[in-house]
Amino acid sequence: MAVVGVVQAGLLYRHLSLADMGCWVFFLTVFGLIDTFRTGFLSTALIKFYAGTEGQRAKEVIGSVWYLGIVITTVLIAINILAFFLLGFIHNEAIAVCIKWFGITFLFTLPLSIASWIMGADQQFGKLLMQRVLNQGSIILFIVILIFTGHINLQTVLMANLAGCVITSVVCFAARWTRFRTLFSRSKACILEVYHFGKYSVGTSISTNLLRSSDSFIITFMLGPAALAVYSIPMRLMAIIEIPLTSFLATGMPEMSAAFNQNRIKDVANIMQKYAGMLTMALIPVSLVGIALAPMAVGILSGAKYIGTHEGVLAATALRIFLTFAMFYPIDRFIGVSLDIVHQPKANFIKVLLMLAANIIGDFSGIYIFHNVDGVALATLLPFLVGVGYGYYRLRKYLDFSIGGIFKTGYTEVKILLQQYTNKKKLAP
Repeated sequence: MAVVGVVQAGLLYRHLSLADMGCWVFFLTVFGLIDTFRTGFLSTALIKFYAGTEGQRAKEVIGSVWYLGIVITTVLIAINILAFFLLGFIHNEAIAVCIKWFGITFLFTLPLSIASWIMGADQQFGKLLMQRVLNQGSIILFIVILIFTGHINLQTVLMANLAGCVITSVVCFAARWTRFRTLFSRSKACILEVYHFGKYSVGTSISTNLLRSSDSFIITFMLGPAALAVYSIPMRLMAIIEIPLTSFLATGMPEMSAAFNQNRIKDVANIMQKYAGMLTMALIPVSLVGIALAPMAVGILSGAKYIGTHEGVLAATALRIFLTFAMFYPIDRFIGVSLDIVHQPKANFIKVLLMLAANIIGDFSGIYIFHNVDGVALATLLPFLVGVGYGYYRLRKYLDFSIGGIFKTGYTEVKILLQQYTNKKKLAP
């Protein structure tokens, strides 16, 4: 789905102005941050209390999640309605767009969100993929129609986004993926159980989202929506790096969890070093090629109007900065995951908070020194170093590993894979 997001961004960059594109990115950032409150509060709790249950207990959990979801959505929409009375005093277009479009969009994403959590807990990944394809695919289809009819602008794109959410939610209801009728099977005891668990899990979720979105807020308020649109170009391209990273995490986490639960502590460290090291080794040549071809990548995503322009140069430079240390992302992510696996979620939460603080300080310093988005991109190195440093310090108390060991293990594993591939080619007729 990251590729679909890049395609959507490519279409919009070619047909929206920089200012409108910046407002769109800011809307997605604000919506994503607030939606993280609902998702962080309920999704993990649903999976924890629902997975493996049957009959009345399963209905009770889903019904209780539906109840809390409706309450959270209603409260946030009520706050949004109150914000409408402030529109006359707001002169920032990006903020005005968020106030006008947040509530209605938030309402129609509730059914599809709960349906996706249930399908994830039931491990119905085929249906989950269908839902996401329907949602993203319908939005892209509406955008293409707007382009060909000559009616594309910020407002119609927001309408297309809303229409995609409405269609997906209607399909989820029609296919009974939402299990809405379980709302009547809720219980006060289960509601409180979900609530007390969710109030803790939501903190890490929001902090993690703030770490990603703080750049967008700071850029919008200090440099304007147009600058945010420029910064979003390399960020969209970096989303491609998330594809193999997410896959390696999805493969490595169950192995590490199983090893820890069986008290094979040494194996936990070996598995972590194996996957983090292999992906780091694989990303080194990818990053080097990306650094060399950064202007071309920016042009492919954003269109010819950015090639050779000041904005295009800034975006290409930011992409090169990101790629310089993107090859080391797996180390940070696997250290964070490992802290959770060895039952140290508090340490991981502190790690995220420290990274957030470092990121905010770095962003303000970068803009003050460079006066453009490249200063923000360069400042991203600071939270990375803080996260790896603190995470390494805490995790070393529970696992015997080293940063050098990650590189060494990764090199060895990649070498073995290449030898196996070469041997298979030699044996092939």
